Amino acid sequence: MLSILIPTYNYNCSELVREIHRQAETSGVNYEIIIADDASTLFLDQIKELAELPHCHIIELTKNVGRSRIRNLLADAAHYPYLLFMDCDAQVNSPLFIQNYFPYCTPNCVVVGGTAYDENEQNPNYSLRLKYGREREANQAFQHYFTTFNFMIDKTLFQSVRFNESLVNYGHEDSLFGVEIARKGTIQNINNSLIHKGLDSNEDFLKKTQTAVQNLLHIYNEDNHTKLTEASKLLRTYIQLKHLHIMPCVALCFKLSKPFLTKNLISKNPSLFLFDLYKIGHLCAISK
Repeated sequence: MLSILIPTYNYNCSELVREIHRQAETSGVNYEIIIADDASTLFLDQIKELAELPHCHIIELTKNVGRSRIRNLLADAAHYPYLLFMDCDAQVNSPLFIQNYFPYCTPNCVVVGGTAYDENEQNPNYSLRLKYGREREANQAFQHYFTTFNFMIDKTLFQSVRFNESLVNYGHEDSLFGVEIARKGTIQNINNSLIHKGLDSNEDFLKKTQTAVQNLLHIYNEDNHTKLTEASKLLRTYIQLKHLHIMPCVALCFKLSKPFLTKNLISKNPSLFLFDLYKIGHLCAISK
């Protein structure tokens, strides 16, 4: 009935897998857990030990293929009609996590369980990632943004769309997938979250943000400028600035203000408004 699919890279997902396995074993349904390791160099022994669990299989890649292709490979390897994807750096938030998805196992289903953050985590080194996650990703008002962190989908529907494997860098491959899926059906958001544990430091999150913005620009330039405009407020703002012919001015302002913006964003109390300005400034700066 259910294929549970977990891509991993240099992260010890043993605790996650063992809890998911425990829940699946007592669920009374046919299931499998497939872990695809994207050529990791860390935690190899811990990953291999998971293959000893009943119905748990490991795919070991010798070359890193990236976030899009590894999810397609997992779907291709799945034997059951419903695919439950989750990121390796997740923590189970409920003893009924697996069971809560069962009522939604219907043809053409797309169900997003949601993302949560540990309320006790207060490390200032993660302040930007935590604030963005808590106020955006875990906020009900932002649930129209699709995320691959924790979702279930009908396998036939998945195979009709698939992730765009030309996107090898980090960022917005999930946004593009969500837009394509939304054209074929309805995405349901339910309260069945996983806790995001693999937090990036403030500096690393800014670097990832730059890469994601670059990937967004690549998608925009490759898809005739249409697919992501409804899903991305950042892209809509960029298009407006482009039509107003003021991108060079915005890029210059970003260059001059970048030290100030960075100082705030790596501080104990970063501003998400300034974070949005950082992203649009960087997008204008790298645009040709």
